[in-house]
Amino acid sequence: MTDTHSDDVASVTFDQGDDSVVVIIGSGAGGGTLANELAQKGVNVVVIEAGPRRKIADFVNDEHAAYDMLTWHDRRTCTGNSPVVAKFPEAPTWVAKGVGGTTQHWAGQAVRFQEHEFRARSTYGEVPGATLIDWPVSLDEMLPYYDRAEDKMGVSGTHDMPHMPESNIAKVFMHGARRAGFKQVSQVNVAVNMVPRDGRNACDQIGFCMQGCKSGAKWSTLYAEIPKAEETGRCEVRPECMALEIQHDEGGKVIGVLYVDSAGAEQVQKARVVCVAGNSVETPRILLQSATSKFPDGLANGSGHVGRNYMRNMFAFLYGIFDKPVNMHRGFIAPGIVRDEAGHDPSRGFPGGLYITGLGLGLPYHAAFLDPGAWGREFSELIEGYQYTCGVAVLGEDMPMASNDVTLHPTDKDQHGLPVPVLNMDSHPTEFVLRNYGHKCATRILEAAGARTIIECPPMPSTHNLGSCRMSVKPADGVCNGWGQTHDIANLFISDGSQFSSNNAGNPTLTIVTLAIRQAEYIAEQMRTNEF
Repeated sequence: MTDTHSDDVASVTFDQGDDSVVVIIGSGAGGGTLANELAQKGVNVVVIEAGPRRKIADFVNDEHAAYDMLTWHDRRTCTGNSPVVAKFPEAPTWVAKGVGGTTQHWAGQAVRFQEHEFRARSTYGEVPGATLIDWPVSLDEMLPYYDRAEDKMGVSGTHDMPHMPESNIAKVFMHGARRAGFKQVSQVNVAVNMVPRDGRNACDQIGFCMQGCKSGAKWSTLYAEIPKAEETGRCEVRPECMALEIQHDEGGKVIGVLYVDSAGAEQVQKARVVCVAGNSVETPRILLQSATSKFPDGLANGSGHVGRNYMRNMFAFLYGIFDKPVNMHRGFIAPGIVRDEAGHDPSRGFPGGLYITGLGLGLPYHAAFLDPGAWGREFSELIEGYQYTCGVAVLGEDMPMASNDVTLHPTDKDQHGLPVPVLNMDSHPTEFVLRNYGHKCATRILEAAGARTIIECPPMPSTHNLGSCRMSVKPADGVCNGWGQTHDIANLFISDGSQFSSNNAGNPTLTIVTLAIRQAEYIAEQMRTNEF
């Protein structure tokens, strides 16, 4: 192990033959948080990240340029009956590639799971076509870790941190919601500094929240977790390194990760523990492509659940056009939330609940969300009315289904010679009921606010990708236990949203961070007592 130094952070380089380290694949909400938490506990960590390392100064307040810079563009294919498949067959998900993962481009909404969402099978009962199970953890178990995550991330409205000031769109949205009869209307909890805190600036209200935060106010592992981990002298991040395979010994214990480095050369980093945090497509992908004679169906796949039960949130977008300017591009992009419909009410015809929020986008994304690739007079008139437009987003719970899975393409290869992942996205019948109900709620809000025209937008690629390596009490029902530890291989962990047993109605990032904090405690203790 040798020390190196840069202008930004003290760093460390671990020998590739050092089998005492924890190797983490991915540096987003799960992987980046886990790296810092372990390093703070005295554990040596190597982070393998497929994308480049950027600085805050590299972010651009240009929606198209930022999309091209941040997005994971590696080829993948998509099948299934979801409307997303028809419009985006080679880009069904919208995730970022680079140190910090999708925390570079997430909007910052930080919503806890509700108690019933940890007990989906017990609460909803048998839902035909769905593969629901209860989580191996409860809300009560998660509460102290939620508190730590909110404090770490600087979530507004918690721990004496101020809420976001009301922007134009917040005022229009919340006024309409209250006039429509909704009672639980407030500013949303966001992991964005309202005042300088923890070495990060306060929000400048410039509105480019999903383009990488040039203010540095929005929490991202890129600059909020990774540098702190490196400052301990116990964490090395290797950007532009694509993990190809997780290796194991004759007994089935994982011993290292094969990856291709930034120069295109194959390398192996030995490991005591391997944690996979590559998002819900890349995480099952590497487990499947690591198949050997001992694990012919892929690592940790004795149950056959690796890649299965993929979930995403149901997103619905609507725009209301008003007679007076709204200027929704000013300020934070997703202010204001309605929580009245977040509970489970089977009389509505779907399991779970939904949240409704204001949504403000810049003109390029506004055009894309209206109808990707559209043209003509009707479309151009909608664009011309941009400054009079207010957006509303509905976010609801997606059902896990066995048919929604990640598999490996039998013939198509990527730039590394690996099988291209195939994501099947079928829509559960309740999704359409949920979407229609959400449209009605959002329409009530926009009408009550005074909108003269309401536009329903088509579904967009998924940013909240969950499941595919889920937690379960019984090994036959999933891939890992309540700590993210795989049932089949004790020193192999799932450390991202792939481990979700079921979905929730809101943004999952806070829960991913919460699970990472909890998982780090478990791994550090297991290493201390030589359990692996």
